[in-house]
Amino acid sequence: MDWLTTVDHKKIGILYLLAGGLFFLLGGLEAILIRVQLMKPMNDAVDASMFNQLLTMHGTTMIFFAAMPLIFAFMNAVVPLQIGARDVAFPFVNSLGFWLFFAGGLLMNTSWLLGGAPDAGWTGYVPLSSPEYSGRGTDFYVLGLQIAGIGTLIGGINFLVTIINMRAPGMSFMRMPLFTWTSFITSALILFAFPAITVGLVLLMFERLFHANFFDVAAGGNVVLWQHIFWIFGHPEVYILILPAFGIISEVVSTFSHKRLFGYSAMVFATVIIGFLGFMVWVHHMFTTGLGPVGNALFSIATMLIAVPTGIKIFNWLFTLWGGQIRFTTANLFAVGFIPTFVMGGMTGVMLAAPAADFQFHDSYFVVAHFHYVIVGGLVFGLFSGLYYWWPKMFGRMLNETLGKWMFWFFFIGFHLTFFVQHFLGLMGMPRRVFTYLPNQGFDTLNLVSSIGAFSMGVGTILLLVNIVITAMKPKNAPADPWDGRTLEWAIPSPPPEYNFKQLPLVRGLDPLFKEKMEGKKEMTPAEPLGPIHMPSPSILPLVMSIGLFIAGYGFMYHYYWVSGIGVAITLICMLLRSLYDDHGYHIEVEELQDKEVRA
Repeated sequence: MDWLTTVDHKKIGILYLLAGGLFFLLGGLEAILIRVQLMKPMNDAVDASMFNQLLTMHGTTMIFFAAMPLIFAFMNAVVPLQIGARDVAFPFVNSLGFWLFFAGGLLMNTSWLLGGAPDAGWTGYVPLSSPEYSGRGTDFYVLGLQIAGIGTLIGGINFLVTIINMRAPGMSFMRMPLFTWTSFITSALILFAFPAITVGLVLLMFERLFHANFFDVAAGGNVVLWQHIFWIFGHPEVYILILPAFGIISEVVSTFSHKRLFGYSAMVFATVIIGFLGFMVWVHHMFTTGLGPVGNALFSIATMLIAVPTGIKIFNWLFTLWGGQIRFTTANLFAVGFIPTFVMGGMTGVMLAAPAADFQFHDSYFVVAHFHYVIVGGLVFGLFSGLYYWWPKMFGRMLNETLGKWMFWFFFIGFHLTFFVQHFLGLMGMPRRVFTYLPNQGFDTLNLVSSIGAFSMGVGTILLLVNIVITAMKPKNAPADPWDGRTLEWAIPSPPPEYNFKQLPLVRGLDPLFKEKMEGKKEMTPAEPLGPIHMPSPSILPLVMSIGLFIAGYGFMYHYYWVSGIGVAITLICMLLRSLYDDHGYHIEVEELQDKEVRA
């Protein structure tokens, strides 16, 4: 009950980590099955229909239900600590955001048991996703993503408000750690990008459930309209995913080089510019739709331009490492492995930004290789780096470094085996999203190599699970500052107490904890006297509200509108109860804290 009702940002971070990890395993299993099918020509491990379902669910699950919650896991666990806050701005909304995401993910994955999963591709292109060409599975896609998207949107708003309003005394914007900065820009991107996909999904829902015709060409609709709506969300989404990974790499590289991050202000401005330009490049996904040379040229230039701030970041990480006292922990191995891997993804991105070249590359395995070099070689490497870095802070236990390094090498080598050869498959003409291929076209060997690499990544993931299980059996004995960290989260015990900081810290510069260490102080200078600490009350309402929308989703899909009415009513009643019930929270008295410390 404690976990079902919690509004504590640290526990919600752990819930996001567990749920995102579960969906990551599901998405990984789908990927393995895809690679099993493509291991040899004319294979029949799965049929064409099942392959389409696996492909659609793999992409959708990994992006919306694995990557996004894992990012929110670290934002919840770390950002309030890094800015010296006791909680997020809206703890109730934070809990609601998690349960809505989880309800949406669960709704979508139940499609496997109820007549078939979505099969129109993770981008849901019409007319493939319209009623004539896809079954009920696409209804699960539409409603599951809407429910989860509301959770993500309110989560982003919550972190925007938290970072703007709840920084500790002295924590100016240009003293915020890079991970907090990237979380801030990511939250702003969520605020502007997610309404677009919500509108698109609502239009598609009306088309599928109520026979509207926004995308029906015969009735005056437009199929390219869906592509614009999807990608004006979809390209900022790439930066919503990758910017927090940039923040994690910045923290890890700085800590394990024992140096301040090189060019901090340039890194901040590069992050802001990437966020800004991220909204100006969506048409590079649509160069082949016939928008004409002027449109293509403008978006081509904007796409190439976005490589500049990204390049600034790459050089700054390299200069941070240069001359540092580098420690190759597992977290730092992933961070250092990230840099050249992401550069390769960026280089192929610039190749794809040339419309004339894109006409050749489009819908080939070259695009698959580029996309995975950015998302897996970038985002997932960054997430694994953050996992090993912040695990002791979140759970009070150290992950096993030897197992961690084995995991890194299996995953790193497996990743490059899987996706490097796919560039050549694409250049040789293998189209993406095909469930089989003819022998003797030059695809056989490279596909086999690619599948072997995928199995290696699977072994790496299993090693991580083994590491987690072994670690969970150990006592909570991680020190407050196991890595000799530089930011505020390392100034408090591991795992942090419920109230985070007994006294809010006074921030006197960039890398505030490191500054205090250099002056020979054992802990942060407090910015306030000891006094009672106000904490928000736990609540079951967020869980019940998300169950209400979960029920409503099923009612809409099966046209039992009275069921939808019950689900929506449950949600509205919870909202009414929340507005009527004045939550004053509770206080933790300082005397209790001192008694606890004496007993400890």
